[in-house]
Amino acid sequence: MKALFARLAGPLIGLVLFAGALWVLHQALAEYRYQDVVAYLRHLPSSQLFAALLGTALSYLVTTGYDWLALRYVRRPLPWSKVGFAALLSYAFSNSVGLSVLTSSSLRFRLYSSWGLSAVDIARIVLFTTLTLWLGILTVGGGVLMLVPLDLSAIPWLNMDSRLLGLLLLIPPVAYLLLGVLRRQPLRLGHWQLPMARPRLALPQLAVGALDWVIASLVLYTLLPASETLGFGHLLGVFLVAQIAGLLSHIPGGLGVFESLVLLMLQRELPAADLLGALLAFRLIYYLLPLALAAIVLGLHELRHYREKVLWLPRAVGPWAPVLLPHVFALLALISGAVLLFSAATPAVESRLVWLHHRIPLSVLEISHFISSLVGMGLLLLARGLQRRLDAAWLLAVAFLAAGIAASLLKGADYEEAIILSVLLAGLLPSRRQFYRRASLFGERFTPGWLAAIAVVLLCSVWLGFFSYKHVEYSNELWWDFSFSGRGEAPRFLRAMVGAMGVALFFGVAKLLRPAPFEPTLPGPEEKRQAHAIAAAFPRSYAHLALLGDKALLFNADRSAFLMYGVEGRTWVAMGDPIAANERDRRELAWQFRELCERHGGWPVFYQIYPDNLGLYVELGLTLLKFGEEARVPLAAFSLDGKSRKTMRHSVNRLERDGYRFELVDTAAVPALLPQLRAVSDAWLDGKSGGEKGFSLGFFDEDYLRIGPIAVVRHDTEMVAFANLWQGGGEELSVDLMRYRPDSAQGVMDYLFIRIMLWGREQGFAWFNLGMAPLSGLQNRSLAPLWNRFGALVFGRGEAFYNFRGLHQYKDKFDPRWEARYLAAPGGMMVLPRVLADLTALIARGYKEAIEP
Repeated sequence: MKALFARLAGPLIGLVLFAGALWVLHQALAEYRYQDVVAYLRHLPSSQLFAALLGTALSYLVTTGYDWLALRYVRRPLPWSKVGFAALLSYAFSNSVGLSVLTSSSLRFRLYSSWGLSAVDIARIVLFTTLTLWLGILTVGGGVLMLVPLDLSAIPWLNMDSRLLGLLLLIPPVAYLLLGVLRRQPLRLGHWQLPMARPRLALPQLAVGALDWVIASLVLYTLLPASETLGFGHLLGVFLVAQIAGLLSHIPGGLGVFESLVLLMLQRELPAADLLGALLAFRLIYYLLPLALAAIVLGLHELRHYREKVLWLPRAVGPWAPVLLPHVFALLALISGAVLLFSAATPAVESRLVWLHHRIPLSVLEISHFISSLVGMGLLLLARGLQRRLDAAWLLAVAFLAAGIAASLLKGADYEEAIILSVLLAGLLPSRRQFYRRASLFGERFTPGWLAAIAVVLLCSVWLGFFSYKHVEYSNELWWDFSFSGRGEAPRFLRAMVGAMGVALFFGVAKLLRPAPFEPTLPGPEEKRQAHAIAAAFPRSYAHLALLGDKALLFNADRSAFLMYGVEGRTWVAMGDPIAANERDRRELAWQFRELCERHGGWPVFYQIYPDNLGLYVELGLTLLKFGEEARVPLAAFSLDGKSRKTMRHSVNRLERDGYRFELVDTAAVPALLPQLRAVSDAWLDGKSGGEKGFSLGFFDEDYLRIGPIAVVRHDTEMVAFANLWQGGGEELSVDLMRYRPDSAQGVMDYLFIRIMLWGREQGFAWFNLGMAPLSGLQNRSLAPLWNRFGALVFGRGEAFYNFRGLHQYKDKFDPRWEARYLAAPGGMMVLPRVLADLTALIARGYKEAIEP
């Protein structure tokens, strides 16, 4: 219950604040009409617009300094081309979105993790850049309010001396600088250790943050009407107070809160209608234009797949575009939907209506206006599906955008809206391959942040409509009034809002009527049979772990691929990559698993994954950690000939002279051997301190062993060792459950391995998989990620807990090729330790078993 409240509290508070901001705007604009705001926007001089554009470009260029300094703080410098791209893209999104729909921290994680930075480094970068933003606004805000007194009486809850407020705002930056000078030890915040920034880094940090905010306020200043009473210092103080309130509200971009406070504090100096027009122009230029440019850059990347020599810029962003495109298009779809709803709520240009009057019938105009509202609401809902890469969302979005373009032109010759929708459509069309998931739109979970964003757009649309038509007296007859003249505008607004809300209601009811979500259960005989058929054809032998029966199986729609997973606490661990013959099914299963985890409040984790698929897990928003290396012996080159194999050759000859022999038992003959297999297994377990493992390791189970075949070693007639064989699609051979009697001859395990490999070579297998060497291959260097350094330390000095180095050395004598294996898990210092503990418990088959010697 507490977790639910925590998730809902922020968006609900934001909605309440936004509704309050709309009420303030309504009061401030009581004497003005919608046409007054439009008139100011139409008469803005081009020189002011150019100055605002120049200031916006300069402000965003300054924000690259946030990340440049942060990377020096974590001592992981990167080329400016990468730093600049990450910073510009992150701020283009965070300035426009905010909340939890898509934050700058998640974008930074996706980019910086692909460049080799660890989750800890990225978390510190995000914290540092957030500190820079706040320290900058507090520094310049405190300084301005101390030097330029500001009348705060217009804000009821902030009726205090501005100098006192300025002094309070300066306390955190001053304390931050003093801590950097006086404190040598890292600052501890729970489990975190944060090194303090020294003055040589802290002073540029404050300067960059302050400069960014000053330039941003200058953009708004250039868009305001001329005033003899309003100086830049006064405007700067108002701007920063309103921005601080907007940041604290957690509403995307401070929408509504920022505008309402600026209106309250400046309504004596400037006409409210002109002021609102300038604020709208500021939001379009400073917030939405950079976002549109980011979308164009990523869209050009997709065009490169059709024409390789388009521009150098798309090639430069190639490594990042596939990860970011769905999020960009999701946000643009949200904005496009808002544009259509806002247009449906406001009057059309009268001259354009007159032009349409002579060319189309009234019925076409009325239907087009109503359709535009339905399309607008539809795009708001489809935005979530685009973010989740649904193919149905892409198809519907393309259709809705085409319909929206036509409706915009037919309802009021609104070519500006048609251009906006056309840009998004032009970007979506070549990006089809990024939307590959075949899942239901109604099955997508809307987070509180997404629902709040949709509610904000609807509230704003309704407010705009009532503000635009406040001179129209309401009556029931309005609903049935159809006209080309201005008299028909208000009725069209009412019908449009009802249509939009009807779409939202239909979507909500459809989601409520869906069947209950899938509950994970262990597989039955039929599911095991299906999994066995898929695993037998899969080229990687680990797929046979599904046949143990201790993991739930998640199949794709046509049951031609599956994913196996186990659950421990909040941690849902998928064993390996999805078992699929093609990339589409593999991606779909990974996304299905992530959504299954979300529905149950779990953390999605993928264990022992291959380097080939790392991009998929970055798309899922997971942190990648190298977990060790897997040994694979190329069987074509394996033999007992030559000087290097002398020891192995002598060991094999010695055992065979002593009466040991290798035998391969077919599946049909395995049931008769089960008592002998049980005896060998029990003898092997008696010599071990712990019990049977599971999940990623096999355990003795008669049903599992019946699947066969089994390789055995006999001494005369007595069975002394055995191993069950995994045969991966005729390509990879491996063993899982390998047991031997402790009193058997030395080297019997080597003998069994060697004979299996020689048999596999004869059968045409390309590889023999010796399994994982945990923590192998991690580097303990000063600039290596913290996880790598810790893992390398445990690998080298952790013999008291597990023979990591000895296991690696044993497998290395067979001359394998070592291939990296990874863990993909949610980032964060509070999550990762719990994930690793739950993973250990899954393998040990319980927490008690994991800690017992």
